[in-house]
Amino acid sequence: MHATPRSRLLHHDTGWCLRANRACTSRWIRRYFATVSRLGDGVFWYLLMAALVLLDGVQGVMAAAHMALTGGIALLLYKSLKRWTKRPRPFAADGRIRAWVAPLDEFSFPSGHTLHAVSFSIVAVAWYPTLAGVLVPFAASVAASRVVLGLHYPSDVLAATAIGSGLGATSLWVVGII
Repeated sequence: MHATPRSRLLHHDTGWCLRANRACTSRWIRRYFATVSRLGDGVFWYLLMAALVLLDGVQGVMAAAHMALTGGIALLLYKSLKRWTKRPRPFAADGRIRAWVAPLDEFSFPSGHTLHAVSFSIVAVAWYPTLAGVLVPFAASVAASRVVLGLHYPSDVLAATAIGSGLGATSLWVVGII
């Protein structure tokens, strides 16, 4: 009997998740990704928006408002998708995968942390290109943290990257930046 495309994807997703999750047996890797994940809960983005307002006046207010509106739409999108797909988190579906931090909600698809990190980074870098050197590695670390910490499958993160990219780009188009 042949495996379905869905079962093959799940098999590969689980394998990659399991391999990445093992990295957390190293204390410094676990601490790094747990810290990045915690900052990606919103703390980093709220501080960035506040800094833009304080350091750049009206333009900072406009950029922060653009990020906040994009974040609100991202929140609605990922919560709706999670309720619709109800994909269990890797640690809940496979006892070999450990959740190294507590999840914020029950379901896995898509990664809300990644969706926000990507869309926020796209918007912020459009307003302030010099931030790319900080935001791109941070967003990549947030995305990786979700798999390494056992909270998401790689496909959750890839889908969230695509959705966040589309949302960020669309928001730039709507406000006339691109």
